Amino acid sequence: MAEYELNKDAAAWIREQIRKKQYALDSDWGDSQPNAEAQNTYLKNHSWDEYARWHLGLTVGASDETKARYAFVVGDFRRIHRTGLIACVYRASEWRHKKVEVAAHDLLQELDRVAGIT
Repeated sequence: MAEYELNKDAAAWIREQIRKKQYALDSDWGDSQPNAEAQNTYLKNHSWDEYARWHLGLTVGASDETKARYAFVVGDFRRIHRTGLIACVYRASEWRHKKVEVAAHDLLQELDRVAGIT
């Protein structure tokens, strides 16, 4: 099983996007999650640093500036998705990636607070 570390820069950037209300509250993550084609298109027009900030996890041992390095995507390259954060909490907890799980949970709580979900 792959090992992941928390992408702290992404967590800070995601929190900033939440505060700016750059999020989608109701989406089908299966339809919204960027597929390989969307990722490739994004990378044609953006830097690897910009790509990385959408991912809460960094794959230990994977080379920088490869898609294999970045895991636990939380948005569609335009907005953070509440369902993306929920998926991250679920997947990270399922595979015991505790730091990613806790960060995704905290960001989900922040999004809910900002959005007025109680």
